[in-house]
Amino acid sequence: MGRGDLTDNQWAVLEPLLPKGTRAGRAPVWHRRRLIGGIRFRVRTGVPWRDVPAEYGPWGRVYDLFRRWQRSGTWHRTLTRLQSLAETKGAIVWDLSVDSTVCRAHVCRAHQHAVGARTRGDLQKEPPGGIASEPSDHGLGRSRGGFTTKLHLVVLR
Repeated sequence: MGRGDLTDNQWAVLEPLLPKGTRAGRAPVWHRRRLIGGIRFRVRTGVPWRDVPAEYGPWGRVYDLFRRWQRSGTWHRTLTRLQSLAETKGAIVWDLSVDSTVCRAHVCRAHQHAVGARTRGDLQKEPPGGIASEPSDHGLGRSRGGFTTKLHLVVLR
């Protein structure tokens, strides 16, 4: 088990919240715990999907599970269930801290062509997000300071 992998206790809490497999037949080659470990590794470190260590399974399988559950809303439902469990145990206090800032396009690491996004976003093969779509008025916009976007951060304690 790696440094950031789920412990047995964490897995015992998480596993019942995940969707049950519906396919009959032989057992999957890659256990979900390993694939989820690969997803967590990638999210934690920020490496490209292809650089996820082989111990978590083939990077394509790790990505497929991540993307499939993103599209179906599984990640959102699981997070909501985990939050409600933690709230009943008193582990979450819903104190919020909010901050915002304005970020210029070159500082936000937006590509120079990001401001020229296609006008017909509905023609994109597949939207980048999961079940929630981005409002059309979000993104980079022109102001006196050039191309900027406003970032908001909400932190729970």
